[in-house]
Amino acid sequence: MDFYYHPASPYCRSVMLVAKALNLQLNLKFVDLMTEENLKPNFVALNPFHCVPTLVDNDLTLWESRAILVYLVDKYGRTNSRLYPKDPKTRATINQRLFFDHGTLGARFEDYYYPLYFEGAPADEAKMAKIEEALGLLNGYLTVNPYAAGPNMTLADYSLVATVSSLEAVQYDLAKFPSVAAWYEGCKASMADYEEINGEGMRQYRAYFESGLAS
Repeated sequence: MDFYYHPASPYCRSVMLVAKALNLQLNLKFVDLMTEENLKPNFVALNPFHCVPTLVDNDLTLWESRAILVYLVDKYGRTNSRLYPKDPKTRATINQRLFFDHGTLGARFEDYYYPLYFEGAPADEAKMAKIEEALGLLNGYLTVNPYAAGPNMTLADYSLVATVSSLEAVQYDLAKFPSVAAWYEGCKASMADYEEINGEGMRQYRAYFESGLAS
């Protein structure tokens, strides 16, 4: 499988973490977003949305990280994998957390931090309050269960951990959300090759933000 990626992208890192958990070998193809390699005709022909991650598995080309996560487990995971079990109610909870990550926590992170770092916008307290509202919801999930969608680590955790690591990249203190902080440290300790994949990528993401702030 060809996997077009940039290591600073949290979306790419979540896929790489799940591939490692499934013992899948990805053929990594680095896409230099800084030089707009993703806008070159050959990549746009592959993915008209010219985004990473992009997965090519034989005749299937797929983008959107959470769609890729589900596909990898459905096709290559063992039957009824704990990462994405077949039970409809369990899957519904995992899907809800994935959509929460995409449409709420991740979206609110970008809505606050991208203008702040890359457009010189002033800090927006209302937008920060929205991030903290989302973190409060996640903290509630993790107060009831050890993982985002229940008693076992699932795709929801692999997706959310990449987003929460973005908060570390901008040096946001999770102290107000102790269940999130404890879960995050647990993910770091238990996910295979976490430091190599997500830790190093997060530091590249931090450098990306710092370069934006300095410009």
